[in-house]
Amino acid sequence: MAATPAWPPRSTPRLFVDEELAAGARRVDGPAAHYLGSVMRMKPGDPVKLFDDRTGEWLAVATAVGRRDLMLDVQERLAEREAVPDLWLCAAPLKKNRVDWMAEKACELGVDRYVPVVTRRTVVDKPNTERLRTQMIEAAEQCGRTALPQVAEPVKLMALLRDWPADRALFFADEAGGEPAVAAMRERPGAGAILIGPEGGFDDDERAAIRACPAAVGVTLGPRILRADTAAAAAVALWMAAAGDW
Repeated sequence: MAATPAWPPRSTPRLFVDEELAAGARRVDGPAAHYLGSVMRMKPGDPVKLFDDRTGEWLAVATAVGRRDLMLDVQERLAEREAVPDLWLCAAPLKKNRVDWMAEKACELGVDRYVPVVTRRTVVDKPNTERLRTQMIEAAEQCGRTALPQVAEPVKLMALLRDWPADRALFFADEAGGEPAVAAMRERPGAGAILIGPEGGFDDDERAAIRACPAAVGVTLGPRILRADTAAAAAVALWMAAAGDW
């Protein structure tokens, strides 16, 4: 006897919808409709998974496919919105391709909030936050996340430090050396944040200001020199492992 095919199939496309989802009919138009209809070539009866960053992931089935829109029947909730570890990534914006990669990996690794931090050596002081959010949405669609990181507006380093919450540990990758990252993170469980500087690093005054922040903990990421985007991904992975999320 042939096995019953899995439903929905593992190849079912996933799509972010920026509205609260519920069972019932839903019209999709714009880029999402083009993707499902022209790229994925959906036909009536084909399934799609939807998530909204609010209620979780839902199964929908196409009921009508047009040139510019399509109708879906949202049938059932497949999963609740995932629990997100309380980690912020505070990082100096990098050049376009590098910051896109960093935003993508931050989403994949489970970061709750991304904060672009403008320092004296920052190459890009006005990052496109809408573009970063788009990168994170695409990453979430591909990797199965049901929650999206928040993307904050850019903030200058000194303002970030001035308003820093006392109950959130601030682990910063210090080129001058610091505690081994994994040990430091395990010793300080709970809400955390990772601060990554620009390609040229923090200058001496900035490093002194960071160290003067009561919540700041200088950490080292190992014996090798890492690019800023690599350091961000490595530090997030270490924090997640220390928190038991990996």
